[in-house]
Amino acid sequence: MTQVTTTRLGLRRRSYLALEPTPVGVLLRWIGLGIAAIACFFPFYAMVVLSLKPGLAVEFPSSLMPWNLSTESYEQVLGGQNVLVWLGNTLIYSIVSVAAVLLLSAMAGYAFAKKRFAGKEVMFWSFLAMVMVPFHVTLIPTFIVLAKLGGVDTYWGLILPTLANAQAVFLMRQFIQGLPDELFEAARIDGASELRIFFTIVLPLCKPVLATLGIFVFLWHWNDFLWPLIMAKSSNMWTLTVGISSLQQQNVPLSVMLAGSVVALVPIFFAYLLAQRYVQEGVATSGIKG
Repeated sequence: MTQVTTTRLGLRRRSYLALEPTPVGVLLRWIGLGIAAIACFFPFYAMVVLSLKPGLAVEFPSSLMPWNLSTESYEQVLGGQNVLVWLGNTLIYSIVSVAAVLLLSAMAGYAFAKKRFAGKEVMFWSFLAMVMVPFHVTLIPTFIVLAKLGGVDTYWGLILPTLANAQAVFLMRQFIQGLPDELFEAARIDGASELRIFFTIVLPLCKPVLATLGIFVFLWHWNDFLWPLIMAKSSNMWTLTVGISSLQQQNVPLSVMLAGSVVALVPIFFAYLLAQRYVQEGVATSGIKG
């Protein structure tokens, strides 16, 4: 028996050694990853460099060299255009929508995962069926209803239709289902109300999924073009995507348009940096901390 066990351990060690990469394999892997990183980074590099070269004809590859740079395009964007107004509109649209979607989806996910009530499964799967309905199908009816309610050129008209997010509810429900029921039972025995359980137990344990979901919802709202284009008629209510698109119709130089794109990219970058720590947290780690 001991000899058989030793033989098996020896075979496992040999298989592990066979799986270890050779120096040539490691080098090829790093070369491949480097090429992939350069390919992903190159569009952003080109956008930044070309935005810093106003009034010059684009010639490749000389236009991509980092010299003769000027901030004239950024001064024109931030000074002459309504980019700051569009940026404020986009921040309000994105941040308020993210906060509302996360709160409502967490509440709905907690109810569908841990509460018992009649018709729960039918209601959940009926709500989830919204995923199969394209947004463009409901676009015109939604606009007609909000227009009659006075929602055109208003923030609430932009935000309200985006709050019922079936994907967010589904993700929150699946995550909360994995939380131990003993936590909620112990809290109820201690006399905690449902709101206190939700805000002091459910939300702290859901930090990883809330951060991940928040990034996706923020990106979706930040890059949204069709709905703000329809609901915002005046230029003072445009978002960055609509405003930057309008610059193309005004025969604005390419460097100015790229400068506006860089300005629109910066908040997304910082949003990811702020949420990165929570995205990397595991469920077990967050449970111990909570």
